[in-house]
Amino acid sequence: MKKLFLSAAVVMSTLTFAQQFGVKAGMNVSSLSEDSNLSDQGSKIGFNAGVFANIPIAASFSVQPELIYTQYGEKYDYTVPSTIISDETRYSGATHLDYVALPVMLQYNVTPSFYLEAGPEFGLLVSAKDKAKNETTGETLAESDNYKDSLNGFNFGAGIGAGYFFTPNIGITARYVAGFTDIYKDGQNSGDAVKNNVFQAGLAYKF
Repeated sequence: MKKLFLSAAVVMSTLTFAQQFGVKAGMNVSSLSEDSNLSDQGSKIGFNAGVFANIPIAASFSVQPELIYTQYGEKYDYTVPSTIISDETRYSGATHLDYVALPVMLQYNVTPSFYLEAGPEFGLLVSAKDKAKNETTGETLAESDNYKDSLNGFNFGAGIGAGYFFTPNIGITARYVAGFTDIYKDGQNSGDAVKNNVFQAGLAYKF
C-alpha cells in the first residue's frame, strides 16, 4: 500500500497533461457501522484536506485522482449506573481514525459548472486513538496511545458525490464514502465487521 500511495503521488506530480490541478479542504461527519444492521454509532466531526488533478477523458467526462488526509471514526455515549457508594456517571467518548486516502473519482459534467461523481477510495491508516470525557464532572480523561498497528492498515470504500463551481477556480464539494473493509484485522473482532462511513463537504480551488 505504501508503494501504491508513493506511485500515486509521483503520477499526480507528473501529469503535465492534466487540465487543472487544485487543492481542497472540508469537514467530515463520520461514523462506524456493523454488518448485522448497518446501524451507525454517533457521528464525529473531523476534517479532510489534500490535492487533486482533474484529467479530461471525453467531452463531458473527467477522472479526478486525489491525495488527501482525512479523519474518520465515531462518537459514543455510555452511562455507569448508580450504586450504594456512587452516583450515576455519564461518559462520552470518540474513536479517531486518521487516513491518507487516494480517491479516484469519475466525474460527469452535467453543465460546465456542475458535476456528479463516483469512484473507489483507497486508504492507509496513519493514526488510531480514543478519547473520553466524564460528562458528569466535565473532566477530560486521558487519550489512548496510538494503536493503529492493532487495526487493519488498509481501508477500501466507494464514494458518490457532486460539486459546483461558482467561478472557474472556486467551488463547493460534497461526497459520501461507504467503507467495504473491516477496520479490524482478520480474527481480531469476534462480532460483525465494522466499517467506516463518512459524509464530506468542503471547498475546492483549481489553479
